[in-house]
Amino acid sequence: MSTHIEAEPGAIAERILLPGDPLRAQWVAETFLDDMFCYNSVRNMLGYTGSFEGIPVSVQGTGMGIPSISIYAHELFAEYGVRTAIRIGTAGALRPEVKVRDLVLAQGASTDSATNRRRFPGVDYAALADFDLLSRAEAIATDRGLPVHVGGVVTSDLFYGDLEATLRLGEYGVLAVEMETSALYTLAAQFDARALAVLTISDHLVTREETSAQERQQTFSDMVEVALRTAIG
Repeated sequence: MSTHIEAEPGAIAERILLPGDPLRAQWVAETFLDDMFCYNSVRNMLGYTGSFEGIPVSVQGTGMGIPSISIYAHELFAEYGVRTAIRIGTAGALRPEVKVRDLVLAQGASTDSATNRRRFPGVDYAALADFDLLSRAEAIATDRGLPVHVGGVVTSDLFYGDLEATLRLGEYGVLAVEMETSALYTLAAQFDARALAVLTISDHLVTREETSAQERQQTFSDMVEVALRTAIG
């Protein structure tokens, strides 16, 4: 067991999906995984293991923001031998070509967080996705006819931050804003693991368009399918 995860050795698969919301982790497990069981309920941050098309897969809630996902990702990589981690979550679009309900595959993640400056003083570390996972996810999404974009995102420490500064990043090609990817990519690199963020656009910071709860559920299902097939490929 680790500090925040009570799973017994071997209970967590080498492949894992990481939604922020623990109830979404429960929904993913109940909807997509066979023979699933709950391995973690510490702090109600639910985690499950089951199988998808006969291959063991886990899904673990991480909470919101860099500090929270950093705790769970670190323990999963360091204590439980996770080798492939795919974040599944929502993001706000910053570019006009990126539409609400589209998928974004985060090639890299800029950030306004100081966490990597503490790791690498004076250096702007480039947090990047695993290329094999990235290219596989893009092919799967395209084959399924889903609207998908590949490019940079920005991981923000502030949900209610400086909108003007965030929108300026869009002028430099950043596709969307979210709150966890930079930390996940950095920790995966530290532990020689693979990581990818597969994101659904839930709202648009330029047009102010938003999705309904029903629309989010449908597009989230598409995202989970892409993430699962990428993980087991």
